[in-house]
Amino acid sequence: MARKPTLSPSRITTFLACPSKYLWTYVDPRGKWYLRAKSYYSFGTTLHKVLERFHDEGDQGVTTVGDALRIYEESWIDAGFASAEEMQEAYGEGKEIVQSVVNDAIAKREEGVKTLAVEKLLKADLGPFELIGRVDRLDERADGTIEIIDYKSGRSSVTESQVRDDLAMACYQLLAKRLFPDRAVMATIHALRVNEKASASLSPHDLEVFEADIKQIGQTILSASVDDYSPRPKPLCEGCDFLALCKKDPRFE
Repeated sequence: MARKPTLSPSRITTFLACPSKYLWTYVDPRGKWYLRAKSYYSFGTTLHKVLERFHDEGDQGVTTVGDALRIYEESWIDAGFASAEEMQEAYGEGKEIVQSVVNDAIAKREEGVKTLAVEKLLKADLGPFELIGRVDRLDERADGTIEIIDYKSGRSSVTESQVRDDLAMACYQLLAKRLFPDRAVMATIHALRVNEKASASLSPHDLEVFEADIKQIGQTILSASVDDYSPRPKPLCEGCDFLALCKKDPRFE
């Protein structure tokens, strides 16, 4: 039996933003030769690794700010930076973020809050495809509410409405609700640069409507034809790894 296709928030948002980028990222293997290392990805991956270790209740080796800074140094990724100076500036900024976030987490640790998982892969069968999503952290709050925490290393602010309107956060809530059907579920984005958080929760009706929308979008992605992937100029073309590929297509005009 053939495996059911899988779609993730990143795949879905990529297709909605640019079907051509989806093609080169996930469908046509030629695209991988055009991918370049990104400094923001290296920076974010490093911070995620530190917080994964710190919040993993099974990892007793990272419990203090000093431990977290040690893991930061060990985990640092230097790929994608334009110069050594740019990398050093980012390294210093990341170190300050780790100190601030971990200090705050230790000082404000809430009674009754338990981390259930870090870097947890959630799945749900949505009929023609399987929806998957990897959450940075999954907490159980004192009242039994399941909280999904998503770290954002590039944001300088975050609001409740942004969390509510975020496709990935809605996907995570849908997936978490499948795993914990009798629990309330909430989503939180943690903007690491400013150490600020915002949370939102979709109602059962909102989740039902969202699930129907995602199924429809998924069907569109899975049934996409060659013409659907036709490259068309748009603002996000500037700086895209695949611009050279799209320019080779006579339809790109």
